[in-house]
Amino acid sequence: MQKIRKGDKVVVLAGKDKGRTGEVLAVQPKDDKALVRGVNMIRRHQKQSQTQEGGIITKEAPIHLSNLALVDPKDGKPTRVGFQVQKDGTKVRVAKRSGEVING
Repeated sequence: MQKIRKGDKVVVLAGKDKGRTGEVLAVQPKDDKALVRGVNMIRRHQKQSQTQEGGIITKEAPIHLSNLALVDPKDGKPTRVGFQVQKDGTKVRVAKRSGEVING
């Protein structure tokens, strides 16, 4: 079970985008990286094709999971993630900061 998943709100802890928040678009567990909307933007030259026009495009580059922290659902600050087994046997993610269950 992953601590950070697609659709989570995260805050960047280190790097040029430190302090910025965004939504996780994709997670790459093999590389321990994630794509976050609006964070770690890079500019790339794109050759024109039938579906996409050419030019310089800006897109998100993957950022290492160690530089990301989940946003606490209660107060919106960065928190670490723990796991808890509910009474019905389901395993859920829990914010260490407030003890709140993280949905999803």
